[in-house]
Parts: sequence; C-alpha cells; structure tokens
Amino acid sequence: MTERTDRTVLLRGGNVYSPADPFATAMLVEGEHIAWVGSDGAAEAYADVADEIVELDGALVTPAFVDAHVHATSTGLALTGLDLTDSASLADALAAVTAFTAAGPTEGILLGHGWDQTRWPEHRAPSLAELDAAAGGAALYLSRTDVHSGLATSALRALVPALADRAGYSADGPLTQDAHHAVRRAALAHLTPAQRRDAQHATLRRAAELGIGALHECAGPDISSAEDLAALLALAAETEGPEVFGYWGELGAQGVETAKRLGAVGAGGDLFVDGALGSHTACLHDPYADTDHTGVAYLTADQIAEHVVACTEAGLQAGFHAIGDAAIGAVLDGVRAAADKLGAEPVKAMRHRVEHAEALTPETIAAFAELGLTASVQPAFDAAWADPTACTSNASVPNAPRSSTRSPRCCGPASRWPSAPTRPSPRSTRGAPSAPPPSTAPPSTASRSAPRSPPTPAAATAPSATTRTASWCPARSPPTRSGPPPTWSSRPPTPASPTGPPTPAPAPPACPTSPPANPSPPACAPWSAAGPSTPTGTRRTAPASEVPFGGRRTR
Repeated sequence: MTERTDRTVLLRGGNVYSPADPFATAMLVEGEHIAWVGSDGAAEAYADVADEIVELDGALVTPAFVDAHVHATSTGLALTGLDLTDSASLADALAAVTAFTAAGPTEGILLGHGWDQTRWPEHRAPSLAELDAAAGGAALYLSRTDVHSGLATSALRALVPALADRAGYSADGPLTQDAHHAVRRAALAHLTPAQRRDAQHATLRRAAELGIGALHECAGPDISSAEDLAALLALAAETEGPEVFGYWGELGAQGVETAKRLGAVGAGGDLFVDGALGSHTACLHDPYADTDHTGVAYLTADQIAEHVVACTEAGLQAGFHAIGDAAIGAVLDGVRAAADKLGAEPVKAMRHRVEHAEALTPETIAAFAELGLTASVQPAFDAAWADPTACTSNASVPNAPRSSTRSPRCCGPASRWPSAPTRPSPRSTRGAPSAPPPSTAPPSTASRSAPRSPPTPAAATAPSATTRTASWCPARSPPTRSGPPPTWSSRPPTPASPTGPPTPAPAPPACPTSPPANPSPPACAPWSAAGPSTPTGTRRTAPASEVPFGGRRTR
C-alpha cells in the first residue's frame, strides 16, 4: 500500500512559539507545511479530519534550531567512541582508555575526546608514560574538551615527522599549536571512508533528536580536511535530516578558491586567530591569572584584512576564530582596514563572522555593530566552564551574548560540538538557550514549560509573514526554496468538508524568496513533515518513543 505524504497532524494543549499568534496553543501540520496556528478551542474544527492528534500537555513547540558552529566528524567520533567528558578523575580517564583500547581494533589509530584536567582532583593531564601504559602501545589520539590541545601516545607521535620541532610540542604532556594540529591531521588521515560516514551519520541523527534543523560545519585544513567537508555535504544532501552549510577556514586566495570548489558558503569558521582559554592559547592583552603568558596569536591584523578583502570581492562570508580580547582586537583592526580599502558598505553587506568572541567589552560590542560583524557565540561554554584562570586585570566579559544581542547585528548561538555539552547544563541560567531535549516531531521542537501568561495588548506581536525556514536571526535573508510557504494565520481555516482536509485561510503577503545581491550564508532550517506517514484511511497509536517530550497521541 502506498503511504501518504500529505498527512494532517494536529498538535494541541501546548504553547506554540509563533509571531503570527502570541497566544497560540495548537498547530496544524499538513504534509510538509505548517498550515495553521491558533487556540485549542479553534483546533476542535480539525479534530475529526486530522490523521493524528498529539496532546502536548503544556509542552513548548518551537521552530527547529540552528547550531551555528559544529565539527560533525569529531562529534560523531565522540558519540560513538571514547568520550571522556564524564571522567571524574585522571584515574577514571586512564581506566576508560584501557577498556576502550582493549575492546577496539588491534590495527589503525584509535580516537577519543573530552578530557578536562581542570575538573579532576589531580589537576593535571596524564603523562606520556601513563597514556602509553593505559593504551597498551596502541596509536591513540585524545582531544581535549576545547579541541585546542590533545594527547597522543608514542605510537601516534612516531607517525609525525619532526614533531619535536613544531610549536606547542611537549615531550611528556599535552600538545598545542602546530604540534597538536600535525598530530590531529595524522590521526584523522587514517579514518576510513566508512568510519567517517558512520561518525557523520551519528552527528546528523543526534542533531535531529535534539530538534536541530540546520548545522554550520566549520571545517578547515587544521581541524579536518577538504575530503571530510565534501563527504559531509554529500551525505546531508542525500539523506533526510538537518541541512548542513559548510565553512572552510583557510587563509587568503587559496582558501577562497577551495571554499568555492567545495560549495562552502563561507571562507571562515575555524580560521584561527588564537586558541582556547582552557588550553591557555587564547590571545589576551594581559597574562592569564595562573601563568605569566598571554596566549598565542596565529594571524596578524594585516593577514585578516587581506582575507576579508579577498572574501568580500569573491562574494563569500569571511569568518575568524577569535576568543581572547587581543585576538578580537586584531579582527576588528583587520576588518576596519578592509573597509578602508573597499568601502564600509560592501564589507558590512557580507556580515563577516567572528566565532566564539568570548572576551568582549562594551567597546568591542559596539565595534561589531559598526563593522556589521556577526558573532557566533557559545553561551554553554560559560555555564560549563567559566574558566577563572582567564580572569585578568582587564574589563572583558567572557561570553556576553545578552549584551551582543542588543547591538544592531546578529548574535548566533552555537554549541561548537563536540566541545560543549549537547544538553542544557543544570548550571546554565544565562544567555541564549542551549539545544532543546530530543524531539521526534520535526519541524518543531517541544519541551516542558509552564503555562504562558498572555502579554498585555501593548506587547502583543503583530502577525507576520514567514517562509518555510526558521532562523535564530530574522535579519538574515533565507535561501530560495521550492514549494509554497506555510500559511500562518491567527484565524482557523474552514474545513472543506467533514471528511476532507481543511482549507487554509489566505496567507499574509509572502516574504521575498530571492536572495540579495550579496547574500549572506543561510542560517535557516526548513520545515519538514511531522512524524512518519500513515497509510490512507487508518489510525494508529504511536509508541511512546515517538511522542515529543511527554506529549501523548490520542489517536
């Protein structure tokens, strides 16, 4: 029997996040379109014609989320392999390594992620001798939780020529800077296509479970490879699930050409200006509180300016990884120099990105607005770490997304998977929301929430036209998509007949669907059908695993 693709699903009894109706508690989905939102009372008109009814029991329904900074292959390897995130001590971590290597293959390179010595009572990383003993002589790479330093066994170190001559080398401890990049490249180069595909599949599947509809993959020669990005984009294009938009972080004309060849939407992402706070490689104006150095600078303002000019002239969005206040200052100086050469408006029109931007001041936030920069920030970092060793005498504010969102430009929340936890931290009380709990009802995500109090009339949101995309940043222009946009209305449409599908109310004027002359990369996720299809003329009781966040299907 042929399964229908235009099933009608009615969700009711919740809180529906909708600019069209701030009081909505119900939503009707027809196939791939959200046809209507409104009150539970008005939803009764569709109860008899809906193929399926979901009782939300007060859950919150939102558009699909966008994660603006991920590393899909590394995330998948952490999801399916050795994850040391929950290791409570150095001893626990070494025991996990022993168990993992004993159960793993006897050949090839083993990979793991997530160790964080600052959370262990020993307050140190394992020595090379301890790691070799735990791994039983295997070639093993373990990235730190911030992915800016790593541990490598002697067997893996032997695969990197002249490793001891590279910046960031340590004979007995974690590797940073170029030494870390070289070891990581050697480890990832030994992944088979099947291993890479399995890891990327795991990331896309987990993202869908979390209600994430689009991912920004931040690739580059120092953190993955061109082959890795090409494989991910191909996989996302051929499978159902989150959309993936690629960024390629390589400097200058070579980076621009590679980004174009790969079909990336930007020549940026993890184009490193500095490192990370936890690895003491983020570039600061003042020394770290527990050491006498200020971190590492990988790029100068002049190099940044040249890259911004090349990207702007090519019509690509540039992007830079900059965490420390000195690194952010170098980005601002470079973008200003590019604007002086090309003119302010062409540079601002591209909405060039700064990844992380953790050490902000009121002055730098204002400069972001002045230069038209978009900040891709990770509020979960502050909740998970709030590193006291980064506190210096300056007045910077680590992870200030709330202040950033008050500027005229966008502030796009992201996880930087696999660095950040995939679930909201119980200590997280500030900034933008973390990714929601798992959902099986795209395009919307649902979570438990207390009943909303209706806003006062003065605060009510006027109905607005929407397209089939959802984004953290309404100012971005959505990509062109085929098919009609969903109809949003504060009034219920009238059913065509007692047994036929409802007739939607006339849609408000549609938003433009063509991109601007210099389109910024899409940060949006498409609406998609809610749940698996049901054969014509039948009803079914869905298993509990398919009910979003405790909502229950009544038929």
